[in-house]
Amino acid sequence: MINPKDWLEYAEKFQGHKCPAMVVGLKAGAAALNKLGVDRAKDSELILLADVGKNHWAIDYVDGLQVITGCTIGKGNLILTNKGKLSFILIDIKHKQAVRVTPKAEVILSFRKTEFFTKFKKCGSPTSEIPDELVDPIIESVMNTTDEELLKISDIFEYNYIEEPQSFNSFVCEECDEMVIEEYGRIKGDKMACIDCAQKKRES
Repeated sequence: MINPKDWLEYAEKFQGHKCPAMVVGLKAGAAALNKLGVDRAKDSELILLADVGKNHWAIDYVDGLQVITGCTIGKGNLILTNKGKLSFILIDIKHKQAVRVTPKAEVILSFRKTEFFTKFKKCGSPTSEIPDELVDPIIESVMNTTDEELLKISDIFEYNYIEEPQSFNSFVCEECDEMVIEEYGRIKGDKMACIDCAQKKRES
């Protein structure tokens, strides 16, 4: 069993500050791993489809998911679906099984009633500047809340995820001399160019 408390200190160092949303991510990710009966991903044996969008106020949640599940942007096994929600699907590729987890709305709404949110987060204050005495009780509360109280966890269901192979084909942009993966290449006149160089206006 994966215990999110074992990862809290590391997650705070990874993120750079204390954050309730990140801790919810730790709890939710651990619940998904435990439901599937799998370990944290070492490579890309797990795929995580996270429904947040880039402008979501609680996107710190994804840092918790990354830390606990081992699904990361760098590995390519964390994919943002940009639906503006905190739900996610964790897929076990080998066994073609998945689980969907989402924090309960009433829990997230309760955060929005705290001074942490109303006096600081909502006003644009950096999370690292919010006093610990406002953050710590929320984090402790989340950590001590049962999965049943905090989350909606689906039954395990079949999910045959077809992973796109990594591309090893590349070329050197003839304008900026930087390496480009072939499928992102553009033709500019008689040159092979990267997207940035292809979009530049030709010099007169």
